[in-house]
Amino acid sequence: MASDLAKVAKDRGIKYFLISYTDLFGAQRAKLVPADAIGGMQKAGAGFAGFATWLDMSPSDSDLFAKPDPESLIQLPWKPEVGWLAADLWMDGKEVEQAPRNLLKRMIAKSGYQMKSGIEPEMFLVNADGTAISDPSDTAEKPCYDQQALMRRYDVITEICDAMIQLGWGPYQNDHEDANGQFEMNWNYGPALQTADQHAFYKFMAKSIAEKHGLRATFMPKPFVNLTGSGCHAHVSLWDGKKNLFEDPKGELGVSELGYHFIGGLMHNTDAICALTNPTVNSYKRINAPRTTSGATWAPNSITYTGNNRTHMIRIPDAGRFEFRLGDGAANPYLLQAAILAAGLDGMDNKRDPGKRLDINMYTDGHKVRGVKKLPLNLLDALRLFESSKATRTMFGDEFVTAYSKLKMQEWNNYCRTLSQWERDNTLDC
Repeated sequence: MASDLAKVAKDRGIKYFLISYTDLFGAQRAKLVPADAIGGMQKAGAGFAGFATWLDMSPSDSDLFAKPDPESLIQLPWKPEVGWLAADLWMDGKEVEQAPRNLLKRMIAKSGYQMKSGIEPEMFLVNADGTAISDPSDTAEKPCYDQQALMRRYDVITEICDAMIQLGWGPYQNDHEDANGQFEMNWNYGPALQTADQHAFYKFMAKSIAEKHGLRATFMPKPFVNLTGSGCHAHVSLWDGKKNLFEDPKGELGVSELGYHFIGGLMHNTDAICALTNPTVNSYKRINAPRTTSGATWAPNSITYTGNNRTHMIRIPDAGRFEFRLGDGAANPYLLQAAILAAGLDGMDNKRDPGKRLDINMYTDGHKVRGVKKLPLNLLDALRLFESSKATRTMFGDEFVTAYSKLKMQEWNNYCRTLSQWERDNTLDC
């Protein structure tokens, strides 16, 4: 689509390019490159010091080069003189194995198929310092789909949606979600790498447009203890050319045997990949939360699957696809897709049986079911499961697992060195 970026710049009036990559913690790093220099950058990449970002590197390592993918080019709708480019990381003439986008591309190549996914990233619009939701009138006990609250944020939501229309993403609905101040915007599903690039750009775009309006968009999984957290559900199917391999009219709920093996792989490996799909300390305050003011958390608390039932980790709402409800707003766009694909491929390779589906309300009757595995209670448990799993090293490679575990364990240790007001309130006089 845009193989010669210098020519594209002239044709489209692009003055600058953001050459962007996403590090292990999901942070987007970029250099702003004038159009006159993009030809050289397209060949060699933009140089970075890897140690300065969340990658397992040292100050003595060689330069890190971010080589832009021309097919990922997005002209900023709110600043069309700037073009955004997702980049792949290289060092010493080799692809960096721990880089999230590189990892997803390896998983796709390994699969031999094309996983397609559509995501549902929830976000809060909060005030500039992040201490409260941005709309003081948004106080309903059950605020989901609240028309008045949605229209009070019309200017922000429609500017983001108009941008997606302009980009050709096919947005089809926007709504106020289950928490006060929370919103969700949906667009068409597509190939996993395309969806991951769009997800990364969407977070940048939503934050940028919210800032224009004096607000802040946050994808923090649980910014308010009494409100529903922000998930990032993924709707998944697997394709061989034009054939959906998960679709079978004769299969239970219209899903093929291969599709159930994929689901079985996800369930078998959930505890090992949870550190990727739910990557922060705060993530576990969403999936292990008590009831919220709306009456439900809408997040899974155990490893189960079902039909069209939102109280389970995986639901099958329609033939030929399933919804994976575990991921949250903090999930790295590339690692979320890579984790789903890797676990599913393991299920296909080993013909893993997900067992009989459960059609109960897991929030009220889950305690009655024996043998159901629970999700990790905190990031430390998740990291230990991730690091010790033979499956993760087989799926992702030692270099990635070691790098991610090392940096995330440092994050956990930093968290443990903090002192909360709860600790002072409950143990000051012990």
